Amino acid sequence: MALAFRPRTLDALKGYDRARLIADIGAGLTVAVVALPLAMAFAIASGLKPEAGIFTTIIAGFLVALLGGSRVQIGGPAGAFIVIVYGIVQQYGVANLIIATALSGVMLFVMGLFKLGTLVRYIPVSVITGFTNGIAVLIALSQIKDFLGLSITDMPADFFGILGAVGAHLHTLNGWALAIALGSLAVIVTWQHFLPSLGARAPFSGKLTTVPGAIVALVLATTLVALFGVPVETIGSRFGGIPAALPAFALPAFSWESARFLLMPAITLALLGAIESLLCARVADGMIGDRHDPNQELMAQGIANAVVPFLGGMPATGTIARTVTNVKSGATSPVAGMVHALVLLVVILIAAPLASSIPLACLAAILMHVAWNMGQWRAFAHLRRFRAPYGTTLLAVFLLTVVFDLTVAVQVGIFAACATFIYRMSRLTRAEPVALPEPDGVAGEVRAWRIAGALFFGSTTALETLQDALPTRALVLDLASVVYMDTTGAATLGALLQTCSDRGVRVLIAGLGGQPLEMAERSGLPTRGEVHLYPDLPSAIAATRSNPVA
Repeated sequence: MALAFRPRTLDALKGYDRARLIADIGAGLTVAVVALPLAMAFAIASGLKPEAGIFTTIIAGFLVALLGGSRVQIGGPAGAFIVIVYGIVQQYGVANLIIATALSGVMLFVMGLFKLGTLVRYIPVSVITGFTNGIAVLIALSQIKDFLGLSITDMPADFFGILGAVGAHLHTLNGWALAIALGSLAVIVTWQHFLPSLGARAPFSGKLTTVPGAIVALVLATTLVALFGVPVETIGSRFGGIPAALPAFALPAFSWESARFLLMPAITLALLGAIESLLCARVADGMIGDRHDPNQELMAQGIANAVVPFLGGMPATGTIARTVTNVKSGATSPVAGMVHALVLLVVILIAAPLASSIPLACLAAILMHVAWNMGQWRAFAHLRRFRAPYGTTLLAVFLLTVVFDLTVAVQVGIFAACATFIYRMSRLTRAEPVALPEPDGVAGEVRAWRIAGALFFGSTTALETLQDALPTRALVLDLASVVYMDTTGAATLGALLQTCSDRGVRVLIAGLGGQPLEMAERSGLPTRGEVHLYPDLPSAIAATRSNPVA
């Protein structure tokens, strides 16, 4: 199999000119402003140092833009990873997070190499909505500590542990931290949601909204803390600030014993990264009227995740908020994504010391807003519009994600969705009797049945019931409406034909074509006993009046 590795950059830069370069630089600058606070917030919420998020944004953001399958995709740390990464760090440590992230990168690259990018689209909406909402709830819960300024040394990763820790430490609430968090949240909501609605009534509202609300809140809160010495926890007090340089390449201590336990976390990271990045790319396609290459995107995500953990980063994927910002800011090519990464590199080299005064309560407010926007909350209100299996799957995945584990939730959700699909497909497969004109149906000598739907392992009952009422001379099967047949369906049909042969009943099959005919021929069904094929039902019925061999 030839390796079809062709980054979208090669095609996007054809005819590239000065105007497009200026547009891409402007978009990259805007996205960098949006990405900076989110990168730090995602890293801290994941149990890592803030620079891990920035390093990921710089390195993974550049690689995804350079090697990806989308013209405007922005890669970096994402809120969806917070719960998983925090759990891995708590249970296995940062060194093993590096291994798990690198393993997930290899898996992503292999998925793209074997052209499995399109398979991600087959994950049911109910499963995606359920775990997305569940992750949003867990993100919000994980931020209660910093939002309230609670003194909790080790924050648990599980739902009940978080609730217990928060309840046990409510007496340590820091009023200053709560005020900064509420004020930051108010600024973000006002800036992002109410300011644009002013429209023409506020002449400068359009220009102001180009600056992200998160940056406005971050600047105001940091200035307040730095000038007045507000007694709240900051990046400097907890982490000692942010280094003004990229880390050197470093390999963690590796053991097969650790890798064995990290297989499931790595699979979870890979699957979630694939889903997030390809969903994001599809959103971008709809905005720019383009079509991304899902397999190339997965290979780029794989390379980024295989490299970034050894340079102090964390798992990365396509990010919807930053990609949408990139598109709305006028990006025309992957150059915008590379510019956003380079701008953040310059920021960390020049302005890293300024980050020491950033209050963690403000970052918690930013993530609270991210969690709210991330969730598809209307899906709960609309459950009554759908059938019970859809609602049951969505709620089960949501509750399992929140209360237990994302990996378990996705496994159960996909299993439930598959079981529901199999059941529905089996219900669509039916066997209907066909009325025969006289004298064909006299005294039950000849009977005809029309089979419709898919003959697969979940719908074989439709054929099995025919053996209970076989005619004495000939059985006509109209299979023109059979759209698919698997090996189990072919085996069940073969068992019916064998029973007819044992009883001396001729079988006349009409309308068999396409994939079902191919499967029947591979199974040797047309050569069994008194079995004859006819192009349509009338010709098969006519043949029952004599004994011709088709």
